[in-house]
Amino acid sequence: MHRRTLLAAGLAALATPATTTVTTAHHDLVRALLPGGTAAATGPAPDSGQLRNRLADARRLFSSCDYTRLERILPGLIGQLRGAIGSSPGSTDLSGLLATAYQTSASLLLKQSDPGNAWLAVGRAMAEAERSGDPVVLASSVRVHAHVLAREKHATQAITLVRHTADQLAGAYDQRSPKYLAALGLLLLRGATAASTSGDRSAAQDFLSEAEDVARHVTLDRPDAWANFSPTNVALHTLSAAVAFGDSGIALKTARPLMRRHIPVPERRAALWIEAARAYSQQGRLRDGYQALRIAESCAAQDIRRPAVRELVADMAARDRRRTLPELHRFSRQLGVPA
Repeated sequence: MHRRTLLAAGLAALATPATTTVTTAHHDLVRALLPGGTAAATGPAPDSGQLRNRLADARRLFSSCDYTRLERILPGLIGQLRGAIGSSPGSTDLSGLLATAYQTSASLLLKQSDPGNAWLAVGRAMAEAERSGDPVVLASSVRVHAHVLAREKHATQAITLVRHTADQLAGAYDQRSPKYLAALGLLLLRGATAASTSGDRSAAQDFLSEAEDVARHVTLDRPDAWANFSPTNVALHTLSAAVAFGDSGIALKTARPLMRRHIPVPERRAALWIEAARAYSQQGRLRDGYQALRIAESCAAQDIRRPAVRELVADMAARDRRRTLPELHRFSRQLGVPA
């Protein structure tokens, strides 16, 4: 599997994302992922504490859906981390930080619908995670790896990968650190997503039930958390699974109490309303779907402009053949996807 991953990553590095406008920042990020592609260092080299803080800032930008700033800072951060490892070879702590930076890069590239270059970041993340020897970092890298697999229509392999890793980490939840439990919980939720996209209801329910069990012992639900996992996140993934299975009624029933709940993380708030919009769209309730998307935009404006959501808006506008919702068509044009 590692050989296949690295081969795909090598080919991906030469690819241009089909649905993403390639900016200088995007080019710099991909170049930073290449062998020897570190950004030129400027100023004094930061110490491990400063690097950890800068990585936390990057994670916060992702949770807040500030993808533009995140894309600008990731190349330099990766370069600094690689430079620090070059000065302290064998540092497991620095390898763990670099693995997390690569994980963040992969997640951003997937948001941008650039799975080709996400493969490159995942290969890097897995290698550094293994060097770190930290099960939390490894679980997080496996989670992103499974995300790319599922996005590339390899859901069965993604489910197997998550199941194998989660089995090694499960148990003794009352004795585990919040960070450990968050990594495990998010891994299980990624398994639920892979299972739901492949139509495997039984596996999706199993993953969601296990994640709910883990969530009884941990709540990390804020933008500055290392990872966001809580009962709210489990409920959001339950909603997403229902939408994937076409169970729009169940999805909206799941969504209603979440709509009244305070969700501190902008990326998660936006996810709630985007999934609600999908469910409304499945029922042909285009006006409700449009309103849900505008609420999502108020939560995280950049998240609503990623390719997957723009495709949803374009589809909804195309189905409004009589143009009874001129505001939906204006919104579609604003996003650059007129029906």
